[in-house]
Amino acid sequence: MGRIGAGLSIITMLASGAPAMAQQRPYTRALTCSAVKEIVAREQNVVLSTSANAYEMVHRDVMACASDETGAPAFEPTSDDANCLAGWRCKQRNSDSQSK
Repeated sequence: MGRIGAGLSIITMLASGAPAMAQQRPYTRALTCSAVKEIVAREQNVVLSTSANAYEMVHRDVMACASDETGAPAFEPTSDDANCLAGWRCKQRNSDSQSK
């Protein structure tokens, strides 16, 4: 296999890996609340998807937040609970939204 063949093999491998990367964001609306909680407990820090374009990092506990952040409950929509407490999200402590 020449350089062109090797290059095409690499491109094919990268292209075929793209769908697998997209699957790493669990879609909360297709899961039960308990399933989402299990994923967060197992992964500790996980990006959850709530729609095709909306996603956020959810943590098992507030200790995952940096020193300039504070933990806030992460309520996510699931198939059986519109406000499932999935874990915690980190928010900036000194954000303008908190001072209003």
